[in-house]
Order: sequence, then C-alpha cells, then structure tokens
Amino acid sequence: MTTQQHTKPELSVVIPVYNEEAGLDALFERLYPALDALQTSYEVIFINDGSRDRSPDLLAAQYQRRADVMRVILFNGNYGQHMAILAGFEHARGDVVVTLDADLQNPPEEIGRLLDEVHAGHDYVGTIRRNRQDAWFRRKASKAMNNLREHITHIRMTDQGCMLRAYNRNIVDTINQCREINTFIPALAYTFSSNPTEIEVGHEERFAGESKYSLYSLIRLNFDLVTGFSVLPLQVFSLLGMLLAIGSAALFILLVVRRFVLGAEVQGVFTLFAITFFLMGMLLFGIGLLGEYVGRIYQQVRARPRYVVQALLQSGEGPRC
Repeated sequence: MTTQQHTKPELSVVIPVYNEEAGLDALFERLYPALDALQTSYEVIFINDGSRDRSPDLLAAQYQRRADVMRVILFNGNYGQHMAILAGFEHARGDVVVTLDADLQNPPEEIGRLLDEVHAGHDYVGTIRRNRQDAWFRRKASKAMNNLREHITHIRMTDQGCMLRAYNRNIVDTINQCREINTFIPALAYTFSSNPTEIEVGHEERFAGESKYSLYSLIRLNFDLVTGFSVLPLQVFSLLGMLLAIGSAALFILLVVRRFVLGAEVQGVFTLFAITFFLMGMLLFGIGLLGEYVGRIYQQVRARPRYVVQALLQSGEGPRC
C-alpha cells in the first residue's frame, strides 16, 4: 500500500460515539482494513457525544496511532446522535460522506458497496438491514412507526433505524446550510436528493453494550420526524375539529327531538359523559400535538448553539491512500 498526501480525501466516514468503550477496539480492527481495501483516499471522523466511560481516552489513544487519517471531535456534553453527525458533516472534507454507528451492527465492510452506488450516480444511498438481529418487539415497533411516518411525511425510508448511509458532497453542503435544532439527517437528505436509492446491507448483533434507543426514544424520534417534516397532523386535527363540531350539533338536535318525543331519559346522561370524556381526550391530545410544534419554534428562536465542541484532535497532514 502506497501512501500519498492529499488535501482532500474522496471518502469521509463519520462515526458518533456514546459510551462505546467495550467495542471501540474491535471497531478499529475492522474499520481501517475495510477502508484500506477500497484503494481510495479517506478520513475517519469520530464524534464523542459526551460519553461517560473511557471512550474519549480510547479515541485519543487511537488518534495518536492513526493521526494521518483520523480526527476526533469531543463534545462537552451529550447532544444526541444527529447533532454528532451534523458536527461530522461540518468537518468532513470528502466528496462522499458515509455515516456509521460505532456498535458494529452495521459491518464496515459494507462501505464499499455504498461508495459504488454513489459512483453510479446516486446522490443519497439509504440502507435496509438484512436479517435484523434486534428483538421481535423492537422490529415490529420500528416497522409500525416507520409506516406511520412515511404516510404522514411522504419521505420514503424503508429502514429509518439504519445509520449506515452515504451522501455526496452536494447533499452534505446543503444540510450544512440548515440551522434546524431538531432534525433527522436521513430524512433531511432525502428531501434534497434528486436521485436517491436503497440497498440491503448485513446486520450483526451488537459487539458489546446495549442499544441507546429505548422505546420512548423511538417514539420521540418519530414525533421529531413528523413535526419536523409535515404539518399534516395539524391539518388532520383541524378537519377532525370541524367533523366533531358538526357531529355535536347533530347530536344536540337529536337529543332535543328525543326529549320532546320520548320525554326525559336518564341513560342519556351517561352517553353524554362518554362523549364528553372522549372529546376531552381528543382535545388534550391536540393541545399536546400543537405543543410539539410550538416547542420546536421556541427552541429555534432562542438560537442557542446546537452543540459545543470541547476539543478537536486533528493534524495538518492529508489523508492516507
């Protein structure tokens, strides 16, 4: 393998890290040989997202060994996976940027296949996990939420949970111009893409540790997706409000007619109670949904930094080829 100096690599690999000390060494052992086999210039950008274990120390030690191709961004706290990816995008120099989780569930050896799709003319390459190794409930919940999200936002992602994806330079530059506080990178890229595609990739069990996404996190992610890319839920509730108003007026007329025809009916009170509680539940849900949109506006207008970089480990040398 020859070594050349370049100011700009062809490939940038962006890897968020959060409490992954148990699996980082295994990732290093598989990642670099997989990238060397591509016979192209590359750089690897690790973003430590406020890990509370020894992940920052392991990243710093690895940087000392591979400073020629590696950079490390250290956040001062935990800002979330997508903020970490955005930081990686802002520092990436490659013509193609690939995102990869640090848990080795998506094999680094698959990166070459994504690179081939970009070279074939696709500006965004999504992935579908083949033979997912997650629990049955997690797979079903993820599929149900994905279907619901797709019908609302019209953003087609067969497998939204797989972060092994490739983006060409134009998509990355466009994403870097966005200043959204809450966003979902693959969905945002899809809206800017002119020729997206998806391919199947392998999926393995986590090398170590547990998933950082709980059921609540998945629900929270889909709320962000829906409110960040569509106002359809608000429109649905507006339509529902009109239908309920019409239904309430019809029910009132019916009760008045029954009162004069049949006289007083005690059981009708319980029906009214049931209808009232139903409408109260719908009202509270609608207020909560509206609060999601208002909350996003509130976070956006404060214009606070999306993340704070505590330190940046990088050298002045070019990438390794």
